Amino acid sequence: MRYFSVALISTISLSILSFTSAADKKTDPAIEQAKSKIRAAGGSVLELAQNDDRLEVAFHLSDQKITDETLKTLAGLTKVTALNLRGTDVTSAGLAQLKGLKGLTHLHLEKTKVNDEGLKHLKELPNLVYLNLYGTGITNAGLAHLSSLKKLKRLYVWETKVTRPAGLAFAKQVKGLTVIGLPEPPKPPEAKKPETPKADPKKAAKKKPAVKKPAAKKPPAKKAEKKPAKKPAAKKETPKKKK
Repeated sequence: MRYFSVALISTISLSILSFTSAADKKTDPAIEQAKSKIRAAGGSVLELAQNDDRLEVAFHLSDQKITDETLKTLAGLTKVTALNLRGTDVTSAGLAQLKGLKGLTHLHLEKTKVNDEGLKHLKELPNLVYLNLYGTGITNAGLAHLSSLKKLKRLYVWETKVTRPAGLAFAKQVKGLTVIGLPEPPKPPEAKKPETPKADPKKAAKKKPAVKKPAAKKPPAKKAEKKPAKKPAAKKETPKKKK
C-alpha cells in the first residue's frame, strides 16, 4: 500500500509539472510572437518533444523567398537547436542574425550564397556539432573561422573550393571532427608501355624489287622411237603349166 501511495504521488507530481511547464510556454508572449513571425515568413517551428521545449526551425521547404531579412524573425528565440536554410537566398551578411542562437547544434547552409566571410559569424555558436556547407562559396581560408568550434563533429564540404590537404589538416585541429566531401586523392600515374617504333613510310615505299626465280627447265621431250617398217610379204610362186 505504501509503494502504491508513493507511485501515485510521483505520477501526480509529474502531471502537475508537465501542466505547469506547458502553461509557462503558452504564457511567454515573446516566444509565441517569434514563432508566428517565422510561420508567416514561410518557415516551420517544431518542438523536439513533448517534454523538450528546444526548437527546430526550417525554411528550406518554404514557398516564399527566404533572404537575410527573413532571419530577423529568429530574434528572441534562444532555444533553437536546429536551423535549416538549405537552398535559400541567405548570404554571409545574414548569418549575423544567428549570434543569439547559443544553443544551436545543427546548421544547414547547403546551396546558399554563403562564403568565407559568413563563417566569421559562426564563432558565436559554441555548441555547433553539425555544419553543412555543401555547394557554397567557401575556400580553405574560411576553415580558420571554424577552429574555435570545439564541439563540431560533422562538416560537409562537397562542391566547395576546400582542397583535400587543407580539409584533412583542419580535421586534425578539432578533436573528433570528420570532414566529409573532400576531393578524392589523385590516382598514381600508370606506367607507360614502351612504344613500338613505327615503320617509316618512306622506307616502306622503297621496297626492293622482288627477285624472280628462274623458271624451272622442263626436261627435254623424249623422241618417239621409230618402229621398224614391215617387210613386204614374199610373193608365192605360181606353178608353171606343163606343155
